[in-house]
Amino acid sequence: MSTLFLRTLREDPADAEVASHKLLVRAGYIRRAAPGIYTWLPLGLKVLAKVEAIVREEMDAAGGQEVHFPALLPREPYEATQRWTEYGPNLFRLQDRKGGDYLLAPTHEEMFTLLVKDLYSSYKDLPLTIYQIQTKYRDEARPRAGLLRGREFIMKDSYSFDVTDEGLDASYSAQRAAYIRIFDRLGLEYVIVQAQSGAMGGSRSEEFLSPTEVGEDTFVRSPGGYAANVEAVTTPVPASQAWDDAPAAHVEDTPDTPTIETLVAAANADHPRDDRAWTAADTLKNVVVAATNPAGERGLLVVGVPGDRDVDMTRLEAALAPATVEAANEDDLKTHPELVKGYIGPGVLGPQARPEGVAFLSEDDATIPYMLDPRIVPGTRWITGANEHGRHVFDLVMGRDFVGDGTIEAADVRDGDEAPDGSGPLELARGVEIGHIFQLGRKYAEALDLRVLDVNGKQQVVTMGSYGIGVTRAVALLAENNHDELGLTWPVQVAPYHVHVVATGKDESVFEAAAALATELEAAGVEVCYDDRPKVSPGVKFKDAELIGAPFILVVGRGLAEGTVELKVRAEGTSEALPVDDAAAVVVARVRAALAG
Repeated sequence: MSTLFLRTLREDPADAEVASHKLLVRAGYIRRAAPGIYTWLPLGLKVLAKVEAIVREEMDAAGGQEVHFPALLPREPYEATQRWTEYGPNLFRLQDRKGGDYLLAPTHEEMFTLLVKDLYSSYKDLPLTIYQIQTKYRDEARPRAGLLRGREFIMKDSYSFDVTDEGLDASYSAQRAAYIRIFDRLGLEYVIVQAQSGAMGGSRSEEFLSPTEVGEDTFVRSPGGYAANVEAVTTPVPASQAWDDAPAAHVEDTPDTPTIETLVAAANADHPRDDRAWTAADTLKNVVVAATNPAGERGLLVVGVPGDRDVDMTRLEAALAPATVEAANEDDLKTHPELVKGYIGPGVLGPQARPEGVAFLSEDDATIPYMLDPRIVPGTRWITGANEHGRHVFDLVMGRDFVGDGTIEAADVRDGDEAPDGSGPLELARGVEIGHIFQLGRKYAEALDLRVLDVNGKQQVVTMGSYGIGVTRAVALLAENNHDELGLTWPVQVAPYHVHVVATGKDESVFEAAAALATELEAAGVEVCYDDRPKVSPGVKFKDAELIGAPFILVVGRGLAEGTVELKVRAEGTSEALPVDDAAAVVVARVRAALAG
């Protein structure tokens, strides 16, 4: 400790919101260089290296071979797959002195694809899985929570290459099993959930989420085993209803009812019905949003949802990827005077407003697209806006009086909603994505012309899988999940040191005994941090040891006169006296047992 490049802090950094960020800075593992960008210090690099080692071991065991690409890449491959544009403002773009366009890679699908294309040409070369552990860059609009959402981060990304879909299934299963082993070995709790591929493209997609209250991802699970990221949840579609006996739609005065709550109150007071009271679920809420594509083109879209639901912008954005979405602003509404705020109805939207013979989203289509929640099925009856201030339409029947341009999964998902597979009510939870696996299929191979000759000598497009793990994010989550009020409590398999030896007092014999124990432990393969600082008080040494968080703390101090030392188990908060002559053997046995699991 007297020579370790380390300064611990007693106060939390001002910009830190979550425990992992606070403690990794205070304990001297990382330092902030810029928003979302961190310098790794010796202690932090030790933990990072151990996480990487576990990842490498399991990737190699699953048949992967390691490569390493540059982080600085040319524009052309990303232009070919359209991701130079689709990534939008999240991509770090730059030019060299000759005006050539480059980027700092957010992912490396294109480079992996081109490398295999350059070297392989036959089905005999496949299957192949290659991977790297490399720094990635994304220009996050709001970097936060330290390493949990940064602009520079380290990721393990692996890619499988197969000739057939059956081969891709096998590669995907092998990577999935490897991920389970990795997260089990790291000691991270995780849930495997269905997910959307987003800008990555592809078909099958699953996320490994670590449940935590500080997570930015919302996921759901059911008693019967269904689990999905909230963006990927599909709504059970009710059966269509007959409308033979439905009354004709009629417009009624409903002054001062710009909200669902005021509309329901007015409907029950002034237009009651015989069978039951009106509720928010009987109203059709039409929400105007603005979607911006990666080229910067902005357009309006109206989403119709039952009035007891809100539009979840995260779900909507996932459905419209790679476009970004936000609520329409006043300037947007001014360009469309037919949209009467608070009283918008289907009559001015989508198919209802489109001239006969004009196709949806054709060059002649100047209407606002109208997408409906899957619950709005033919025969359902609604109260909705009449496109006039203070007026609503009652008994407007879907399929008879209006239709949409299609359905969209955009309404919020709630506790108690039925799981899509019928496995029971959904429960919402929060988590952090630590891994994501995709069946990319042939998207990137087709874009970059990756083909091999099959057994019949014919050219076949290769099918690919993509598999990512957030390595630096895993470090942050380990800190988030393993701490107490005193500091970090690392699991032994990732701790920077197995044992923290603390020499307390001023007697030279204490330091001699502590140094001897540290030497004996190291000789037995135990990793040791020895606090040999001669002029630092025991209180400061204890605080530093507890903050740094090694699994075992061996204290050599006043008990030495009676022939004992104290062994503390950091995570358990327990301690025991050990005979000094037996201490090294006992600690070695404890460390080995902990490492064995």
